[in-house]
Amino acid sequence: MKNVAILGASGYTGAEAARLIHAHPKLNLVALTGHSRAGQSFGSIYPHFAPLGLPDVVKWEDVDWSNIDVAFACLPHGASQDTIARIAHTVETIIDLSADFRLRDPALYAATYGRSHDHTDLLKKAVYGLSEFNRKALKGASLVACPGCYPTCSLLALLPALEADLIDPSEIVIDAKSGVTGAGRKALGSLSYSEITDGAHAYGVGVHRHAPEIDQILNRVAGGAVRVSFTPHLIPMNRGMIATCYVRLSDGYTVADLRDAYIKRYENDTFVYVEAEGDVPQTRHIKGSNMCRIGVFEDRIDSRAIIISVIDNLTKGSSGQALQNYNIVQGWDETLGLNGAPLFP
Repeated sequence: MKNVAILGASGYTGAEAARLIHAHPKLNLVALTGHSRAGQSFGSIYPHFAPLGLPDVVKWEDVDWSNIDVAFACLPHGASQDTIARIAHTVETIIDLSADFRLRDPALYAATYGRSHDHTDLLKKAVYGLSEFNRKALKGASLVACPGCYPTCSLLALLPALEADLIDPSEIVIDAKSGVTGAGRKALGSLSYSEITDGAHAYGVGVHRHAPEIDQILNRVAGGAVRVSFTPHLIPMNRGMIATCYVRLSDGYTVADLRDAYIKRYENDTFVYVEAEGDVPQTRHIKGSNMCRIGVFEDRIDSRAIIISVIDNLTKGSSGQALQNYNIVQGWDETLGLNGAPLFP
């Protein structure tokens, strides 16, 4: 058994991590932290946890870190790097769900997130945790930088095509949509029921901070400079995310070749499912699960294809992938604690 602490447990990703870790056969959840909620029971913050006897929330400074094997850091971007730096020398493994260790270039991080990266020694050690594409590097890692939800959904949709040189890396458009939990548990009027329901809107148009993260991984695979056109949207549902990717096929290849490449690439991946030809992935079919479902379609425009990917932004897009990464770090079956079927309806 490994002892677990969740940093920032009072947010949605922290709660999702607690839900999954509680059911994991090899993990013992011993500490939950939250600065503004310290001293409260977890069940008072999230009543659905009340019967489970989970630890009360404390400040991170009050945790006995010598008793912790792994920390899941569900802290805000910017705050995460400083807290992780204080415990990195004590904890065996840190799984960071923030953006603080995703971007390899400190200058790009500063430009994207509006603060300097003050722990570049740790940044050099961090392993990017897109589970299906970085298993070898993840094994035994001490610091894992879990991808953002939009990058997870988009990269799983695009990387097999780029790996096989089946699409033009200079012509990629991503139209993505997320449920409201992607904005976090904030008491904002703009996220209230009356302002979110019955509408949808784009945000971060042309400047969203997940775009450089997507570029970084696509560049690594394509071996050249890739800059995607990426626009996110907020839609009135709690959980779920869809990325519709528009691509141009490389000369001599067809959509049938593209589908075959996806089937082959993901045939041994439990958590990625390639839809039957003509079936459209739907967010209602992955809710509460660590699944990603992908569909590949021919566009009405010659030499173009449409790739559609859906995930639960809180699970595969965040805490589920984080737990999958820790399973890989430990050399365990990566499905441990993640085998639950999606919720429907």
